[in-house]
Amino acid sequence: MDRLLSVDQVAELLGTTVRFPRRLIEERRITFVKVGRHVRIPESAVSSFVADNTVEPVTVRPVTRLRRAA
Repeated sequence: MDRLLSVDQVAELLGTTVRFPRRLIEERRITFVKVGRHVRIPESAVSSFVADNTVEPVTVRPVTRLRRAA
């Protein structure tokens, strides 16, 4: 079974304030579980969220300058 994290733990894991994971929950952008009145986020959902929102660096080719005829 996947470990369930509190909102505070998710915020610490992501290096953000508690407000950010709460917003993700409110906007339904991350999977969460209601345990009574408590909200828990599966650890795999946090990993998936990070993977889905990771932006790979762009490889830039060197720019060759065109020489004008003098």
